[in-house]
Amino acid sequence: MSVELTPGTWNLDLAHSEIAFSVRHAGISKVRGQFTEADATLVVGEGLDSSSVSATINTASFDSKDGNRDAHVKGADFFNVEQFPTMTFRSSEAQGAAEQFKLVGDLTIKDTTAPVEFDVEFGGAAVDPFGATRAGFSATTVISRKQFGITWNAALEAGGVLVGDKVTITIDAAFILSAN
Repeated sequence: MSVELTPGTWNLDLAHSEIAFSVRHAGISKVRGQFTEADATLVVGEGLDSSSVSATINTASFDSKDGNRDAHVKGADFFNVEQFPTMTFRSSEAQGAAEQFKLVGDLTIKDTTAPVEFDVEFGGAAVDPFGATRAGFSATTVISRKQFGITWNAALEAGGVLVGDKVTITIDAAFILSAN
């Protein structure tokens, strides 16, 4: 099945989207959370190769449902939200079919930019009861937090460390076609 999106500018519908993460904790479980404030724009061209995504995430919107942990992660040991209030992603290319593709681009966290590759699944497009044209996507990637200069950790008595290096990012994004 081939589904084509209307070329133009699509804006993130944050109320129907989630930017989530998980990271290994104490070597035995995973901590999950999300960023609750973000902005993203999808520019759809005539094909996948002429389309792009840019996103900005408010690092202070980090929420893992634990106030003490959230305060620590927002501090200088991790995101340092005072100095680095946002992280960004800018796509550089998309590879594959319209329904499942790789979205390649640059992720900037703190003062470090590195290439990342998201596996993306197109969920479909529809016109809602209010006349807005919507499109949905799911995307995942795994990054090394050390690659972005986030190296704080604590040794465990039994061996290993408190916070794993690999962070899984999962995005479920809804976009609305701009009327312009």
